[in-house]
Amino acid sequence: MRNPYTVLGVNKNADADEIKSAFRKLAKKFHPDQNPDDPKAKEHFAEANQAYEILGDKAKRRQFDSGAIDNAGKPRHPGFDMGRAGGARSARSSFSAGDEMLREFFGSSFGNAAREAAQSRVADFSFDLHVTLEEVAREALVEAKFSDGRKLAVKLPRGTEDKQVIRLRGQGNADRLGKRSDALATIHIRPHATYRREGYDLHYDLPVSLKQAVFGAKTPVDTLTGKIAIMVPAWSSSDKVLRLRGKGMPKPDTGHGDLFVHVRIMLPNERDADLEAFLGSEITSTGFF
Repeated sequence: MRNPYTVLGVNKNADADEIKSAFRKLAKKFHPDQNPDDPKAKEHFAEANQAYEILGDKAKRRQFDSGAIDNAGKPRHPGFDMGRAGGARSARSSFSAGDEMLREFFGSSFGNAAREAAQSRVADFSFDLHVTLEEVAREALVEAKFSDGRKLAVKLPRGTEDKQVIRLRGQGNADRLGKRSDALATIHIRPHATYRREGYDLHYDLPVSLKQAVFGAKTPVDTLTGKIAIMVPAWSSSDKVLRLRGKGMPKPDTGHGDLFVHVRIMLPNERDADLEAFLGSEITSTGFF
């Protein structure tokens, strides 16, 4: 749906009479009964009626001018979805604003043709799209599968967040004229086995041995863009945090978050007699036992 002012060919300062007059001209020009051999006429007729539904109603016009509703008269909310039933009700009622005026010069024939055009429009199609953290980091192309068998490659925007809604223009359900509504993809980022995400920052647990913690060590760390080596300082306590700047998730505009590496001291999987003997002698020498 185009901007209703553009559809009716009036400016934003047009008064009610100008809007009504512009609608009358378009309705006469594109009425389906007047253009039986023009399949596009019904679409233009429906578009003009939808525009007048907004601009011909003072309350809706104020909402549109303030940005509260969009070109189709729907609330501007990223996660809002009329649903199939709601979309049908909206389509059936979208000609109410111009009904009486159109009947003045089209008579009863207006009802069937106009409502048929209105009911041909369908609501936006909503679906869930599950992706991995790596795909979000790469701004990858992911495949979406629709219930009608269609497949679509969806480019994840930079800085995609969990529960974000992506609008796919013209990829929804088809109306009787073959024109498709939009598809609304709600992104769900799968939990990661290694990383915890907080905003655009990532947190990673790095297991180190007691020896590495005491003497320090160069240790490999996995990042979303590959392995890097970091230096664990000597005498690092468990849960010491090392910050790797710019190794987190991409931000919407530019730059990246950070990767926070949490040192976790791990004992050997099997008993170490030398370590036990050393610790035993240290404990005895301090007089604790």
